[in-house]
Amino acid sequence: MIPISDDNPARLTPAVTWLVIGVCVIVYLWEWSLGREMNAAIFVFGFVPASLMMPHAAPNGFAGLPPLATILTSMFMHGGFLHLAGNMLYLWIFGNNVEDAMGHARFALFYLACGAAAAMTLALIDPASRLPMVGASGAISGVLAAYVLLFPRARVTVIVPLGIIFYPFRLSAFWVVSFWFVLQLLSASFSNPQQPGVAWWAHVGGFATGLLLTPFLKSRGFPIFGRPRRGPWSR
Repeated sequence: MIPISDDNPARLTPAVTWLVIGVCVIVYLWEWSLGREMNAAIFVFGFVPASLMMPHAAPNGFAGLPPLATILTSMFMHGGFLHLAGNMLYLWIFGNNVEDAMGHARFALFYLACGAAAAMTLALIDPASRLPMVGASGAISGVLAAYVLLFPRARVTVIVPLGIIFYPFRLSAFWVVSFWFVLQLLSASFSNPQQPGVAWWAHVGGFATGLLLTPFLKSRGFPIFGRPRRGPWSR
């Protein structure tokens, strides 16, 4: 189930959302330009839990930026084009409304806090991991949590691939995000964090942080479980 749009227009220009998307795209183009050295860059700028939690056990190959700095840099790096495209699609659809509800500065703080919490969740689950974590998905998980708290009844258009045919559906944000979160939770429960792959627990940690922070960072005009705004084309 892939979301492609929503019917929840925002009043505020989502400058921070656009900035994050732009930085992620530029950083990925830089990674791609490195060719065979791309993996080396991921190890330097990605977040390696062992480098923070067990620095005495981390080999010299992980020496680069301070571990706390890589929590930030890892949020803007991606391991491949599909990784980047999927994350930016979710941020494009859901980020503007959350930024509208929080304002630019608080949304930026919220986004970075969710991304940092996602990285720390992974570090707590597997503190000895020497695999670098990169990607915006931990922070975007927090954005999804904020969206479902603030706009659970917003209509989201999703496509479901069945073979070579893609079926479009319109569902409430509550069901779209709930399905997504259950999938993350089940995947995290049955995954081995010591093996390369998707950092499912980081998604769970970012989502939980989003649920906790949203009531404190949203503007007064956006109640929890509120109604979505409608555009002039809506009935």
